[in-house]
Amino acid sequence: MKSTIFTGFLICLYSSVMGQYENMIVGPTKSVNPYQYSVVKYGTFSKASVTSAHPLASMVGAEIMRQGGNAFDATIATQFALAVVYPGAGNIGGGGFTLARKKDGSLIGIDYREAAPNKANRDMYLDATGNAQDTLSQNGHLASGVPGTVAGIFATLSHAKLPFEMLIQPAIDLARYGFVITEREASSLNGTKKDFIKYSTRPSAFVKETKWKVGDTLVQLDLANTLTRIQKNGAKGFYEGETATLIVDEMKRGGGIISLEDLKNYQAKSRTPIVFSYRDYSVISFAPPSSGGILIGQMLKMMEPFNVQKMGFQTPESVQLMIEVERRAYADRAAHIGDPDFYKVPQNTLLSNAYIKNRMVDYKPGVAGSSDQTQAGNAPASEETTHFSVVDPEGNMVAVTTTLNGGYGNRTVVGGAGFILNNEMDDFSAKPGSPNMYGAIGGEANAIAPHKRMLSSMTPTLLTKNKKPYLTVGTPGGTTIPTSVFQTIVNLVDFNMSLEDAINSPKFHHQWLPDDVSIEKTFNPNTKAALEKMGYRIKERGSIGRTEGVIIGPTGKRITVADKRGDDAVAGY
Repeated sequence: MKSTIFTGFLICLYSSVMGQYENMIVGPTKSVNPYQYSVVKYGTFSKASVTSAHPLASMVGAEIMRQGGNAFDATIATQFALAVVYPGAGNIGGGGFTLARKKDGSLIGIDYREAAPNKANRDMYLDATGNAQDTLSQNGHLASGVPGTVAGIFATLSHAKLPFEMLIQPAIDLARYGFVITEREASSLNGTKKDFIKYSTRPSAFVKETKWKVGDTLVQLDLANTLTRIQKNGAKGFYEGETATLIVDEMKRGGGIISLEDLKNYQAKSRTPIVFSYRDYSVISFAPPSSGGILIGQMLKMMEPFNVQKMGFQTPESVQLMIEVERRAYADRAAHIGDPDFYKVPQNTLLSNAYIKNRMVDYKPGVAGSSDQTQAGNAPASEETTHFSVVDPEGNMVAVTTTLNGGYGNRTVVGGAGFILNNEMDDFSAKPGSPNMYGAIGGEANAIAPHKRMLSSMTPTLLTKNKKPYLTVGTPGGTTIPTSVFQTIVNLVDFNMSLEDAINSPKFHHQWLPDDVSIEKTFNPNTKAALEKMGYRIKERGSIGRTEGVIIGPTGKRITVADKRGDDAVAGY
């Protein structure tokens, strides 16, 4: 069902000073009104569209394209806007991956995953008895890797058309003059207040004496000043100079280890995307240190020999097959995937037809598998993430997944700089064989080392059909990200669903260990009962992911969907 949910509010006063650029887009009389806006879940647009975790960010990206920018311009503007309006996961203090297919068919993969500081070491989170201390890797200053987002944005800039100053200005205005918050945002800020006070060493815009309520205006002056330094000085405005000093000073006050040298030396990296076929489609996804591309490649390839359509959507037969596919892929994830600059990932083997066929030889329809019996194959030689998808009039497609790892990262706001740092060090295997905050098990491939990038579940993904752009999709959700993307693709391709139904249908998840099947509350109760009868241990949980997708239809229309599970919204023209 197509829906529009009003969540906007109006305030009376707004500063008359709107910055130094003529083509301003943020303000009560502008195309992006931060005080009165709607959450639009579905749209069909003729030229361009954006779907992201916040309506204001989507509106910013769409308007940038309306003013002559392409998908890369919109990507930069949307990402900076999310850092302001969606502080739980939008960020400049985290990292992520950008995947793109340009109008000429060329592919782009930009890795700006956070990196372990120079002073990091393999055993830094172990106590005297050798046990992992997950509080240190999840909360506070020591949990932060070197942020990569700003470097990733500037690695994108060479593909953009408009002046950078114009692309960051909407975010500066949103931070400086504020925006009204939704009910979800108010609740989230209130729930995190104690941690902000505990782990930050200086006051921040996120904490006030009274409770946040829907319709309040969030103003972030320190963040506005940080963004202005980036506007004036480029990447050096973050990785050097005043902002870098503020980060290091925050580290010193809180016992963190990120240094000026760590910041200055950080670089985004180019990665060759993973490309494989599924049915009549070509699937393009991200390579290590993301585990997502290999995982969905394995899962879809394991599915391909079966007539999934005949089995039916979320029948016991189809769900069991998908659970067992997920189990085997995640077992391989734990053993074989890490930062390719530090560990030789057997990518070709893991995605080979012979290997995939062998992984399913012990699959038994109607009988629950066991993770004790299902180990990684022999292959020699974070939940608060956010995703957005962009399609422009030229046919460029971009999928961006970015994160702080946990909601609000390490709960530390950089004093005087106004942004939150990540807790991505928890995505390493603090102790190989011990679970992280998402219950994921890692091995030697993902052990901590200086400058190494931690394994990620982020899975920005594109699909083409007949060599033409078809879909850009992705989601947040920690270790549930690859299974959510996998299920969305199966829903579209095998079950012939609309994009809206493919995204909003109930999700389930299995990640090898723990040996549980997680389901959303709206999951089919009859299928649940049948799975339990087979021997599966079912655990009901809250929402899984917040998927964003755009399909380019046969007539060229941009069919754009935002997940019903949050304040996610679409915009376009």
